[in-house]
Amino acid sequence: MTRVEALNTENFDKAPTFDDINLAAQRLRGWAVETPLLESSMINEVVKGRVLLKAETFQRTGSFKFRGAFNRISQIPEAKRENGVVAYSSGNHAQGVAAAAAITGIPAVIVMPADAPAIKVENTRSFGAEVVLYDRRHDSREEIGRELTEQRRATLVRPYDDPGIIAGQGTCGMEIVSQARAIDAKLDSLLVCCGGGGLTAGCAIALEELSPETEVLTVEPSAFDDTKRSITAGEIVANSGHEASICDALLAPQPGMLTFSINRKRISRGLSVTDTEVKAAMAFAFRNLKLVVEPGGAVCLAAVLSGKFDCAGRTVALTLSGGNVDAELYRTVLAEHD
Repeated sequence: MTRVEALNTENFDKAPTFDDINLAAQRLRGWAVETPLLESSMINEVVKGRVLLKAETFQRTGSFKFRGAFNRISQIPEAKRENGVVAYSSGNHAQGVAAAAAITGIPAVIVMPADAPAIKVENTRSFGAEVVLYDRRHDSREEIGRELTEQRRATLVRPYDDPGIIAGQGTCGMEIVSQARAIDAKLDSLLVCCGGGGLTAGCAIALEELSPETEVLTVEPSAFDDTKRSITAGEIVANSGHEASICDALLAPQPGMLTFSINRKRISRGLSVTDTEVKAAMAFAFRNLKLVVEPGGAVCLAAVLSGKFDCAGRTVALTLSGGNVDAELYRTVLAEHD
């Protein structure tokens, strides 16, 4: 077993339960936003079904990641807080950790890829976190994070392979079920944006308890569909590492060991979408829904609009997982779809 594999197996047998998600919801009350579950008659007409959009673009820090970060950090013992936290992230987990650390008065160091969107780096620093940049193609963020954690005697807050993170993300799934019931919507399916699998795992646990008849599917960029391929293979399958995608939030090298141990039992199947389909979904969200959605946050909408997922005659919820996108990329995407 490699050192990185050892890092990932540390919490392998500690999968959170639905009770943990309930406790996370209590911790998050008053700190996280209960984001809206939106419906668009235009989308419904296009896909011949009913589509409900969980707009985590309105979440604190602009993505669902605040949920897991705050839940995890709020549980750090008082005696360990002065040494701070270390996290690695392409941007949304970074901002979530930085914001949660600022709220709780804990120092934060965030390891981020040098090619992360500038807005995500700037926002992370704006919360008072120290940012350490690395080369995504040649350096290991896990190794850098481990070294910083050891040097500073800090607490490592992983982006997805952590029971506290997964439980926090599961509150998104709880809200989806509750909000759907409030409008008399019985969910046939839930589509979840998937990188390392933390949001998927948390939502899958929540829906297994609250809406077991709802199938849960992952949606990934076509060049980074490791969870889709892993579910099919029945074992973890890594990405090649040589591909690229504009979906910077979803470029995990492979599913987490803890998240995959949860998801393999609960996910019916995975879907993948191209960058072209993602751009079309971003433009559609802006022009027709008046929502700013980042590439990784738009993959589920892309799956619906492209027909990769057939919504006809079905009630489907999906996550719009984040809205942190650089202005220049956003302008380019909109210009391509004038």
